[in-house]
Amino acid sequence: MTTTRSKRWNGKIETLTPEFLNQVMIQMETYGDRVQFALSTPGAKPNYQVINSDDKRMAFDSNHHLLHPKADEFEGVNATGILSTDKIKAAIAGGGKAAPVKRSTRNTAATIKATDLVDAAKYAYFKTNRSMLPAAIGEHSDEITTLMRNGMSAEDAFGEVVKRHF
Repeated sequence: MTTTRSKRWNGKIETLTPEFLNQVMIQMETYGDRVQFALSTPGAKPNYQVINSDDKRMAFDSNHHLLHPKADEFEGVNATGILSTDKIKAAIAGGGKAAPVKRSTRNTAATIKATDLVDAAKYAYFKTNRSMLPAAIGEHSDEITTLMRNGMSAEDAFGEVVKRHF
């Protein structure tokens, strides 16, 4: 008999669910722009630490609660490399899985979730690149959202709008 209870995370970012990574992004928006995952956790989801520009670190368990890590939990072979916000966004967008097929135009939980993902990615890109974007970019928010829903990344959608209007 085989169970999934003992299944450990394999260290590949693309195997983490978009739901888990979205919660990681929320912590990153609050505490720092980089993240590192622990490889020594027993569960299917890893513990992680968010790192800010001053190299201050805030650790979280796999349920996104504050964690007091073991001394070597995020060192050497016990941890992944440090990943940027863009890497996490790319993992969320790719997710290692094909995009769900849209079967109807009703407002289902899946379409609401897809909208939330686009909005989160759009805001995260804006927040990170605010100083480089034109002041009036907000007037074109709907256009950026439409481009992203049609498959463009946040970076490409913002670039396209800047090229068209500024």
